[in-house]
Amino acid sequence: MRVGLQIPSFTFPGGPEQIAPVFGRMAREADQAGLHSLWVMDHFFQIQGVGASEEPMLEGYSALAYAAALTERITLGTMVTGVTYRHPGILVKTVTTLDVLSGGRAWLGIGAAWNEEESRGLGVRFPPTAERFERLEETLRLARQMWDGDESAFEGAHYALERPLNSPPPVRRPHPPILVGGGGEKKTLRFVAKYADACNLFDSDELPRKLDVLRGHCEREGRDYAEIEKTSLSLITGPVSLDEVVDTIGRLADAGIDQAIFSQGTGQDLAGVLGEALARTEKIVPAGR
Repeated sequence: MRVGLQIPSFTFPGGPEQIAPVFGRMAREADQAGLHSLWVMDHFFQIQGVGASEEPMLEGYSALAYAAALTERITLGTMVTGVTYRHPGILVKTVTTLDVLSGGRAWLGIGAAWNEEESRGLGVRFPPTAERFERLEETLRLARQMWDGDESAFEGAHYALERPLNSPPPVRRPHPPILVGGGGEKKTLRFVAKYADACNLFDSDELPRKLDVLRGHCEREGRDYAEIEKTSLSLITGPVSLDEVVDTIGRLADAGIDQAIFSQGTGQDLAGVLGEALARTEKIVPAGR
């Protein structure tokens, strides 16, 4: 079982000047604790459920580049990039740059986007749901093409690229893993089966059914279900409890999850606890499960 940490909030004591040192310390601690992955949300306004829109929010890839310079082993990704936020060719270049500068530690976390408030606030077009999923599929196709080194023209319904050159190529082979976030059963999980290396699902009572749906899509796409890394996002609220974290990791492993990612609540310091939990559970759950 792999364990990851998501940092969704940058509301730290001391104001904006403390964001860099506190976030940097969290990244280093997660790396030193042996965690597999570090994630930030790809949002521009803080989201409901975490805080008010006006609370501090860093641009995701700049934050990950900063973390990359301070860490050595931990993998780095957004949970997840909204497909409408960046032109797909630029997005692939951005993730490739992170991969090269981190020594092969980048993920492409991506989804169909949902937070209309920040798009309207910053003047980014927010298409209807059907179009966002069309754009997501084109972006997934383009990412695979660019990481395959195929510079031939790309023609889609929404994007046209004359020469999708991607130099330098990513360090990680065959490419940075593509994680599609979301549990939509008709499109999102089908895209996972068809294009992605990993999925991310919320830790909820629906998790077993979502995995069954994904398995069915894999069968229809001729894809080996075991090839896809199943990740789950859990929110730890209230005081951090080592026993609670250990129990959650064990429960998710039993459900068929390969990587348990924990979202850190405001004021928490989860990296150390997750490292202790990882050490304890590795005696029970084999690494890579």
